[in-house]
Amino acid sequence: MTKAIKLLNALPPPQRQRLMTLAREVSFPEDARIFEAGGTADRFWVIRSGAVSLDQQVNSLQRVTVASLGAGDLLGWSWLFPPHTWDFGAVAFSPVRAYEFDAGPCCDCARRIPSSV
Repeated sequence: MTKAIKLLNALPPPQRQRLMTLAREVSFPEDARIFEAGGTADRFWVIRSGAVSLDQQVNSLQRVTVASLGAGDLLGWSWLFPPHTWDFGAVAFSPVRAYEFDAGPCCDCARRIPSSV
């Protein structure tokens, strides 16, 4: 069992099932830019396999890696917080498979979950 499955299993079954109806499987080849710092943060991913590097542009020619993410990690927290823009860029360090979620439908789904859960 991968960390991605464990992360999703942390949710109660009804909420996990509801969330997974919003997921779509995506893949990124090695060196693919997933998003750029400053772009609109309107989605997030649960990494199923592979590795992603979060980077920061330090000048017009150089980026520096600030974090590495792998299987089971959630990529893209910026959609939760105003101004809903990416703080860092993200690039596939190796081929990546992930579940992708659009933020809007996930927010709508979360609003329908009773607070007692």
